[in-house]
Amino acid sequence: MKNKICIYILSIFLFTFLALNSANAAPFDQVISRWQKEQYFANDAGNNLTITCTYYSAEFIEAYIQSEAQKNLWTQNEAEDYKYNFLQALQLSEMIPIHIKFMNNGPTMHPGPFDVMVKLRIGNKLYKAVDYDKRFNFKFQGAMEGLVYFPRYDEETGKDLLKGVKTVRLEFNSALSSILDNKQPYFIWTVADDDPATLYQGKSAVRFETDRLLKRLEKLRKDKAEHEKQLQGINEEIATVQTRLDELAKQ
Repeated sequence: MKNKICIYILSIFLFTFLALNSANAAPFDQVISRWQKEQYFANDAGNNLTITCTYYSAEFIEAYIQSEAQKNLWTQNEAEDYKYNFLQALQLSEMIPIHIKFMNNGPTMHPGPFDVMVKLRIGNKLYKAVDYDKRFNFKFQGAMEGLVYFPRYDEETGKDLLKGVKTVRLEFNSALSSILDNKQPYFIWTVADDDPATLYQGKSAVRFETDRLLKRLEKLRKDKAEHEKQLQGINEEIATVQTRLDELAKQ
């Protein structure tokens, strides 16, 4: 439930950001143009489908946060608080979030289960979404948008999947809509210079490090309690064995 709420809230954040900055200064437009991609599909029957995808790069997120700070005239502390809460909800340190928007002016789309309709190609491997806005599972016409999360690290080795990678490619299944006429839409972003670590600086970095250490301390305390319980059981068994040996020695 918490993840669903986060995804929904972040979708609203992104939609508001794009709407507010459409008339803003050129730097924001340049940032958006680098990370937002759009494709338009139409058929002879007059139906059309627009797919807009936005990659949550460090540059894009920083531009969004700065835009919000300027718009709301926040103090430095208020901006840092907002940044902390935003990054915490976004799970950027663990996931690769991409915002997807459909404008379907045609037959009803039935994209569920959505994780089979979209995958992220990193290198020569395809990765399924680990989480996404569940509204994508329901049929719809008109507009539908939300966030989709892909893994940032290899599940088995823990390796950063984006390390040494120049581009990533978001690929859609042609079964997404009949308007596609068996075409498979895809979107490519250059991510070689994207470094999410640059977002974790200042007071936000201190808070994230504190959170991490508190979680680590909680785990260590839990492990300690479990080991102490095991040790108590071992000591009791040692005492039982020793008592029996003492009894046998007296016979």
